[in-house]
This record gives sequence, structure tokens and C-alpha cells, in this order.
Amino acid sequence: MPFCIRAGKRLPVTCTEVRVELKRPPQRVFARDRGRANYLRFRLGPDDLISIGTRIKTPGNSMVGSAVELVAQDEARDDMLAYERLLGDAMRGDSSLFTRADCVEEAWRVVDPVLADAAPEPYVPGSWGPAAARRLAYGEDGWHDPALDPG
Repeated sequence: MPFCIRAGKRLPVTCTEVRVELKRPPQRVFARDRGRANYLRFRLGPDDLISIGTRIKTPGNSMVGSAVELVAQDEARDDMLAYERLLGDAMRGDSSLFTRADCVEEAWRVVDPVLADAAPEPYVPGSWGPAAARRLAYGEDGWHDPALDPG
């Protein structure tokens, strides 16, 4: 199962999201339909939500589809920002959200050789990164912008 993870500083959207695109049906239902495949979206932050995206028939006689998304979103908000919560835990001596020093050292032991061979490519702040990153995106549709708009 191919998947794509995109991470960086100053990207246009901050979120942790899994989007599962379903296989297209073997028969085209709507005329001139070039829309994205149906999908399930699971967003874990900063706004928690689950959604189902699909195509429905547009009202009228012609068989034309349009994208819709059914969204279930948790409206409960924690007034504390992540760093505020982390600092509060540190001041209380709660280390459950912190990584132990031996784990950090081991992670650097694994990652350091990879970083030594990789040269970062600069990109415009607020963009989805360098052109090389777009070429890595899998599939005919490429990278999906995780904005909340359907499809």
C-alpha cells in the first residue's frame, strides 16, 4: 500500500491526517466525471474529524456528479495550547509526554547517517515544498491538499 508523508516548517496547512482513497468503480457513473475517487479522511489534529467524501448526482436531467463531504467533527476545544500543556506537565514533573534520553540518542544514531547523505532543498514559505517533493507524490492525482474542502 503506497503512502505519502509530507512534513516541514511553514507549510500551508498544519495537520495530521490520513486520507484513504477508495478504488473507482469499474463503470463510470457520471458523464464527464474527472473528480477524485471516494475517500475516508481521519484528521487527528489540530481539529479532530472523520469524513467521507463521495460524488453525488447534481440535480437535473443530466448525469453529472459533484463532490460532497460528510464531516463529523469534535467541537470540544481545549483552551490550552500544546506547548502550554507540555510546559505544565514539565512543571508538575509528569514526564509521560517526553521522550527518554536513551531513546533520543538511539533515534539520532539511526537518523544521522541518512541526514549526512541528504541535502535539504529550500522552498518558498507557505508552499508545499520543493518541486522534487511533488514528483515523489504517488498516483495520477499527485499530492492531496488537506484543506477541508471536498475532494
